[in-house]
Amino acid sequence: MKTTRSRTVITLGALLAMASGATHVLTAHAQSATELVFWGGWTGEGEQQIQTMVRAYNKSQNKVHVTYVPQQDVVTKFLTASAAGNAPDVMIWDRFETALYAPKNVLAPVNAYLTRDRIDTSGFYGEALRELSVGNTVYGLPLTVDARALFYNKKLLTAAGVQPPKTWADLRAAAIKLTKRDASGKLLVSGFALDDVGLFSMWLKQAGGSMLTPDGKKTAFNSPAGLKVLEFWDTLLNKDKVYEIGFGRGEGNAQDPFVTGKIAMGYNGPWNISSYRKYGKELDFGIAPPPKGPTGAQGAGMGGFGLALTQASKNKDAGWDFIKWWLATPANALMWGKSSNNIPGNLRAAGDAYFQKDAFWKPITDTLKFATIRRPCPAIHPWKARR
Repeated sequence: MKTTRSRTVITLGALLAMASGATHVLTAHAQSATELVFWGGWTGEGEQQIQTMVRAYNKSQNKVHVTYVPQQDVVTKFLTASAAGNAPDVMIWDRFETALYAPKNVLAPVNAYLTRDRIDTSGFYGEALRELSVGNTVYGLPLTVDARALFYNKKLLTAAGVQPPKTWADLRAAAIKLTKRDASGKLLVSGFALDDVGLFSMWLKQAGGSMLTPDGKKTAFNSPAGLKVLEFWDTLLNKDKVYEIGFGRGEGNAQDPFVTGKIAMGYNGPWNISSYRKYGKELDFGIAPPPKGPTGAQGAGMGGFGLALTQASKNKDAGWDFIKWWLATPANALMWGKSSNNIPGNLRAAGDAYFQKDAFWKPITDTLKFATIRRPCPAIHPWKARR
């Protein structure tokens, strides 16, 4: 018994020593890895989506360890941290802000990395990459791409005997048929939701116009095309009465009026696809590219995020390796797309059957073929305006 007890003690001692040694090895390994700080404004479900990729990257190699730190008011905190010299290494970057903040020298160009690693930039959505650039200088790679498309209630369209509209004329005719009012004239079902005036630029493209002149120095929306948009809105709203401002919204604990069948058609984005699908047969919906304007022009706005390298980073090589692994490798970009239900900025990943064979995602990717970014325009400094 004494012998057995003695052996047990020795064995436990050996195990403790081994565990201590293993801990030391792991600690030394962790200390040898480059620690990369990654900021973004994505929290909640979005944070979990990001963490999926961070964990996969950390597991894929042992030279770099990434930590994602979500931030509120991320751009303001980033600018403050950059001025203090303690900014993160990589940012989830709202691409449209590149033109404003890149000239402030807070983002790091990645052109040299693209050349060194022979990254073919034609493998990304061109408009998204352009939004991450100022002139010929590129500041990151596209993470997500999105565009508004026409969401419609299949049951309501079938009952009204109309097809998803392909032109403004189709849209008007369908909206009139889909609109329902009671005997007193109270709106029960809106044929088409005109609830987002921020989409004016998209409608303007459909009318053949543009927000800015080709050189980007003057506004151009005060034009015949701009007038066509306003006249069409006025017709739908005030003549055909297919919608009323605020209809179905602002009610206590009210559901999305599209979900409850109060809105038959409206512009929406891919971020709602997953939540709408959860309703199953209760919401039998479809998606179609935006209808063409009176001259046959197609128009849609492209939005989305990128991963950007920061100028203050002391680990730019490691930061680039993380960005490249995630976004320039089609398999990883596709893993991101599937795990997050976001259309990736990598064209090969976006071309996968997961998106191209799906009845909901395909109309969005079709729309992205002609969608364009918001045009950047030079900021007008107050002292210049006074001169």
